[in-house]
Amino acid sequence: MTNTFSRRTRTATRARGWRVGAALLVAAALLSAVGCAGRRGTDPEAGATQVQGKTQVQEATFGDLTSPCGPGAASGATQLGVTDDSITIGYGDDAGYQGAPGLNHEMSDAVKAMIDWCNAQGGIEGRKVVGRYYDAKVLEASNAVQEACSQVFMLVGQGFALDGGSEPARLNCSLATVPGFTSNSEFAMAPLMVQPNPNPTDFNVVQQAAALARAFPTQVKKAAVVYSSLPSTIDATEKMLGTYTTQGFEFLDACRQTYAIQGEADWKPIALRLKECGAEMVYFSGTPIPHFENLLDAAHQVGYDPIWFSETNFATPQLADWNVSGLGDDLYVRMTYTPLEQADVNPATQQYIDIVKGAGGDVSLLGAQSTSAFLLWATGAKECGSNLTSACVLQQLGQVHHWTGGGLHSPSDPGANLPGDCGMVMRLQGTEYVQWAPEERGTFECDPAFMVKVDPPLTSTASLKIDADRVSQKNRVGG
Repeated sequence: MTNTFSRRTRTATRARGWRVGAALLVAAALLSAVGCAGRRGTDPEAGATQVQGKTQVQEATFGDLTSPCGPGAASGATQLGVTDDSITIGYGDDAGYQGAPGLNHEMSDAVKAMIDWCNAQGGIEGRKVVGRYYDAKVLEASNAVQEACSQVFMLVGQGFALDGGSEPARLNCSLATVPGFTSNSEFAMAPLMVQPNPNPTDFNVVQQAAALARAFPTQVKKAAVVYSSLPSTIDATEKMLGTYTTQGFEFLDACRQTYAIQGEADWKPIALRLKECGAEMVYFSGTPIPHFENLLDAAHQVGYDPIWFSETNFATPQLADWNVSGLGDDLYVRMTYTPLEQADVNPATQQYIDIVKGAGGDVSLLGAQSTSAFLLWATGAKECGSNLTSACVLQQLGQVHHWTGGGLHSPSDPGANLPGDCGMVMRLQGTEYVQWAPEERGTFECDPAFMVKVDPPLTSTASLKIDADRVSQKNRVGG
């Protein structure tokens, strides 16, 4: 039986399920941030008041999460990147990729802004957080990670499109991380990694499938897929295929279409094939700009108008701005984060926007993911105090089994590397995304039945040597 997870029900849910001294997910209740007497400024929404020209910090919060940042007496050079008075973390994106300049730069904008936000409160137990930026440029992730190995304590909030290729370098130097996202299966199931909104290869959340099946019971029986040969799009497609059938989807094998990573010179052959084989609902995996836009144009040219559905990365302002023609009006996108358009009903989302824009950065859902990652990392780091090692941080985060980033997203289970059982579907209508399921704006639909094991397993997991704890041993030193 489903239920709706909303801002109104969150308080009651936490009151029942969260206990002081339980998992670190309850940072809002578990971590008591000490007030800081006006030595440093902070964002007014983070709990500051202005007194005679000075900033006096009260108990700060992020959304409904009590801030893990604040003054303290932690000390000791416990590990590379940690001194008596500072903690150096790495972060990064693919902004230098010539094929898409600025790619995912909102993730780094978020981490930089959150570092400032945290330091304004006194850092982590009194230690100032210092950030070092790494540009993976898509094809240079291994080089970026190798450089970070000798310079930082941990990687936090980063997002590298080809993260799997950097795993040998990362694990060779035992560099722990709390990433903004994982793209490839090697990283999604990796050791020395905890992420705020897990994307494991062996489980998937099918709320989108359930909602589409309720609304379009006939069309889901004639579904098709379109994806590229990029490992991440193959994984996403296989996860969807291996779980959406539990909600009544049937996929036409003859309609399966692949496209070149760099896109197609002419998308009409793909659109015609989908039309001729009778696909009435199509899953597209890849990038919305320009690949999906080009396919929509081609479909229109051949008179083909199916229902389209895809992943969270398709909820982008650029695609909405492009859709003045309405060709994308039948696109349904699944979400676990509150859309930025709903910041008016979600304080955490509004605070994320205010903090990042106040620091001169750009915002996006990927940036919200990096923000949640920073808060999760800081939560574990605070608990470690003077015993600040990456092993301690990972141990603390392994106890976090309910996490929302202060309300940025629906509940997840970072400690077990499992997504939550909630979801939301947005529909593109003209130049804006509108919440479609559940109908009530700002709410998520939740059901334990939405958490489905991927069957058959992803092709990419065959070589991962996943152990009984669901952790890959492939790239471990000596593994």
